[in-house]
Amino acid sequence: MNLGLFIGLIIACVVLLILERLGVPTTLRLTFKGDIKRETQYLAQYGQAVCTGVAAMLIWQFDPAHRQYIFPLIVAVCASSISAFAVKRIVGRARPNREQAGKFLGPTWRHDNSRESFPSSHSACAVALTVALIHVYPQASESFWTLALATAGLRYVLDAHWPSDVLGGIALGYGVAFAVLRGFGV
Repeated sequence: MNLGLFIGLIIACVVLLILERLGVPTTLRLTFKGDIKRETQYLAQYGQAVCTGVAAMLIWQFDPAHRQYIFPLIVAVCASSISAFAVKRIVGRARPNREQAGKFLGPTWRHDNSRESFPSSHSACAVALTVALIHVYPQASESFWTLALATAGLRYVLDAHWPSDVLGGIALGYGVAFAVLRGFGV
């Protein structure tokens, strides 16, 4: 784990939270249609359940020497998702372009997508999958990081999250994935 990167992500997240709280415009309100919309929605699923399952199946089928990494990879992504879910329910931040946008509304265990903005679980899971895959295939790190950062960026571009939500998700996924992999001795 690059501790400097992790701390930098947290600091950048806090700075963006402050700027957003001060009312600095940070949403884009872009509209995508047709193929661009479909392709960006597909790319934004990197790190989610189906993508993680496909990555695990590919390792199982094509790289038997690395099968021992499959379970830690799945646990890293699941732990990131569960952690993001817990934080979302505790802080209750309203999503962009929704009622009370940007406000932290406090804890609730009732599902309400409009107040589940912080942190971005898509970003957390994408980064967790990337960290786990890089442990198996370090030679593809640029490709995996490109996918993770594209996914995270799309969460902002598609107005699903505030910039601080995305950075918070990246930091969460990065930290959780490294903790899980260390716990498995990977």
